[in-house]
Amino acid sequence: MTGAAQDAARLRLDRIQRLALIVGIGALVLCGAGALMQPQQFFRSYLLAFVFWCGIALGCLAVLMVQHMSGGGWGLVIRRLLEAATRTFPLLALMFVPLTFGLRTIFVWADPAAVAASEVLQHKSAYLNTWFFLGRVVFYFVVWIGIGHLLSKWSHRQDSSADRSLIRRMQVVSGPGLLLYGLTATFASVDWVMSLDPEWFSTMFGILFMGGQGVAAMAFVICVLTLVADSKPLADVLTPTHVHDLGKLMLAFVMLWAYFGFSQFLIVWAGNLPEEIPWYVRRLAGPWKWMGLAIILFHFALPFLLLLSRDLKRNARRLAGVAVVVILMRLVDLFWLVGPNFHEGAFHISWMDLAAPVGLGGVWLWYFIRELKTRPLLPLGDPYLEKTGVAEGHKLQEQTG
Repeated sequence: MTGAAQDAARLRLDRIQRLALIVGIGALVLCGAGALMQPQQFFRSYLLAFVFWCGIALGCLAVLMVQHMSGGGWGLVIRRLLEAATRTFPLLALMFVPLTFGLRTIFVWADPAAVAASEVLQHKSAYLNTWFFLGRVVFYFVVWIGIGHLLSKWSHRQDSSADRSLIRRMQVVSGPGLLLYGLTATFASVDWVMSLDPEWFSTMFGILFMGGQGVAAMAFVICVLTLVADSKPLADVLTPTHVHDLGKLMLAFVMLWAYFGFSQFLIVWAGNLPEEIPWYVRRLAGPWKWMGLAIILFHFALPFLLLLSRDLKRNARRLAGVAVVVILMRLVDLFWLVGPNFHEGAFHISWMDLAAPVGLGGVWLWYFIRELKTRPLLPLGDPYLEKTGVAEGHKLQEQTG
């Protein structure tokens, strides 16, 4: 690849980073004005946006740990993208802070008057109370930041060190890390989303969220990979085979998410219990049912059919097009899960439901690209990369100028 192409790729990232920050700040300013007029709606929309973007980072953390445990070229070309996403957890922790001022507005269990009037809330108050909730949030972010920091630090150290013990270190952390991810992601989904309706419960809810995070992460890294595919040293390694593998992984995550979602629905439908079925009744009535149908069609059916094509999965741009649809439908799916809890089943969309994801997303993307640009796009000391000869060639190029 020529130096001009390399510069063009860098300039492309710079433009996207600046645009993301400008749009993000602008949308957040609008949301701030909306908070003065409709504070209740602001906190509801902000929660939706936060869960969406935090889900992408969590999915990237999980995929990163799976890559360290399994190896393979598919993970080599996206590892630095995954690591950059995991380094956004400190920002996400900061983004959570505004929600602490609206807990009573968002969660009925945080309102003492509502708790006093409900035996169910009183029974669950040992778990669903403000201080224990905030303590769990701190614990979640400590775990996520800690795991991401270790994996990112040791991977970066590989660039200048041939120490193969680093590979083992990352594997040792990734094994228990996946277990911790499963536990923290499950409890976070219960705390942040399922407890919006504290009288309803599902044993499938956590794994359904993890499936969605995996889908979102794969779709996101495919989109970013397409943008940086012509940047060195990535351009010297990336082949249609890598893109094909990533497409197959996205297909697998789409199928897993659909399986988990259908399993939850089937369990509730078969049980037909009065404490479970109202959750689905609200989401299968009025305009909500059409949104549910759109999720089935565009979050599962269409991506599933398109990703069966081998030619599409080997074409980075076409695959990225499917990935964009999947990311948008992830937001729609989260809105379908969250929205009916706030409006007693009545369909309602506020402009802040659109502005908040754009605002948080713009700032998050700015920070993500900032982290991405701090390191080479490939782990240059990885043994698999050494077989291609790219690492040595890149180091020689740096030494000579």
